[in-house]
Amino acid sequence: MTEIVMDQTPPILQGPSDKERKYDRQLRLWAASGQAALESANILLVNSGAGTVGVETLKNLILPGIGRFVIHDNALVDEADLGVNFFLDDSCYGKPRAQCLASLLGELNPEVDGDWSPKTKNDTLGSLLKKSPLFTAIMYTYPINHVELESLEQYSKEHKTPLIAIHSTGFYSYFTIRLPGTFPIVDTHPDETATTDLRLLSPWPELVEFAKTMTKDIDSLDNFEHGHLPYVVILLHYLDKWKATHNGTYPSTYKEKTEFRQLVRDAARTDNPEGGEENFDEAAAAVLKTVAPFSLPSGLKEVFEYEHKGPIQERSTFWIIADAVKAFYTNHGSLPLPGNVPDMKAQSKVYVQLQNIYKAKARKDAAEVLQTAQAIAGTGRKVDPAEVDLFCKNAAFVKLINVEGGGDTAPLGSKERLQQVLRQEMANDQVAEMTLQPMSLFPTYLALRGLAHCGNASSDKTQIVEAVKSLLSDNLSSEEYGDLNEKLGNVAEDLARAEYGELHNISALTGGMVAQEMIKIITKQYIPIDNTCVFDGIRSRTQVFHV
Repeated sequence: MTEIVMDQTPPILQGPSDKERKYDRQLRLWAASGQAALESANILLVNSGAGTVGVETLKNLILPGIGRFVIHDNALVDEADLGVNFFLDDSCYGKPRAQCLASLLGELNPEVDGDWSPKTKNDTLGSLLKKSPLFTAIMYTYPINHVELESLEQYSKEHKTPLIAIHSTGFYSYFTIRLPGTFPIVDTHPDETATTDLRLLSPWPELVEFAKTMTKDIDSLDNFEHGHLPYVVILLHYLDKWKATHNGTYPSTYKEKTEFRQLVRDAARTDNPEGGEENFDEAAAAVLKTVAPFSLPSGLKEVFEYEHKGPIQERSTFWIIADAVKAFYTNHGSLPLPGNVPDMKAQSKVYVQLQNIYKAKARKDAAEVLQTAQAIAGTGRKVDPAEVDLFCKNAAFVKLINVEGGGDTAPLGSKERLQQVLRQEMANDQVAEMTLQPMSLFPTYLALRGLAHCGNASSDKTQIVEAVKSLLSDNLSSEEYGDLNEKLGNVAEDLARAEYGELHNISALTGGMVAQEMIKIITKQYIPIDNTCVFDGIRSRTQVFHV
């Protein structure tokens, strides 16, 4: 009987989709989850004044692929717009600026839906906010009508929507991010080496057994095996030796760690062809970083100590998982194991075994946290295991943004807060002057705030300075006002000369910074600024303030 052998058709390999190819570089930054968040975002820009900085910001959100945007702008295109706004041309003259901007911005990315307002005289910002789908974030530029600003602030308060104020005039700009309450970031993207947690001072049974098995006859191992022991195993072995001669204690002081590091170095073989052993060099180099007792990171401590203002049913999943991780820390004195193992010299099969031991422990810890979180959440509410895994992996680097200070710290946005920051910055300037360091940009911020408070393009230097004084109230001493007048003078003069005009390059750079921070907020990845960033285009400097 003749046997017929048929060729098997190889499976079709699926290449990246068109969207993956289009967004390839940014997917490497914030992954598919971040891209999905962007594509579901609905952004409102309330454009006013010269109208350039807000458009530049929006451009940098449209290119990476937000889902939808709306531009609300009451102005008609004039000659000044054509000179400063890249997204307007001669054919736009006399037409609604919002319409032209929405059309030309939309050409940057056809996958993004764009709309504009007002289309009729009855279309107000209030009516737009009522009839539009829920906005993910709202941007507005100065100068802005007080009635419209109140509408935006009310909408932000009701719908928990981030509000971003942007002001660019002449060579100066700033933007302020107002978040709806405390804003937690789990996926902060710390440096990969910083997330390494080997638990050398508190190893679990499986890791101890693995290390003892590999080092049972360490002195009789041949040069190849001895030179391929993972440095985790080496350190655990010699930590046991150290404890045996030091009353059961680990090296704790710098002197003791230096002695221990020398102990590890002396154990390396030098009679091999290489004249040394790379794995022992790795072990010695890792001593100071990995042989250290656990301490609770300040960011996570802030999370654990945060006082919840609402009942458990109103809390987000983040706070439920945070409480579960806190319970884990209380029970074990450590955080859930992240589970990652750094590169090291070792045989492949041994390294994979070591990885599996750490991963198994990480899964076990995450399962315990999930069980606790589910118990806290109660019946009828599910906790996503993927969220728990992400929290456990990044627990040491979780960050809270927009946290109101306690004690003597004044509320954000208040006159008292401005006074506190001003006094602190003026004190810092005294030190900076002696050490030849750059001076604070806080007077620049105050001058821009004063210009916005004037609301008049023809405001002169004196009016801007007086407006700043009214923002600060009368609690500053005459000496403090004297120092402030001197520092405000040059900035106020430059702003008065600009007459609310924007320089395209300054607005473009500012728009890039604002868009970057908005992407962090939309994707809930990386750490956004908290909460105001000032840019000085003359000195090419930025500074962040919490006001």
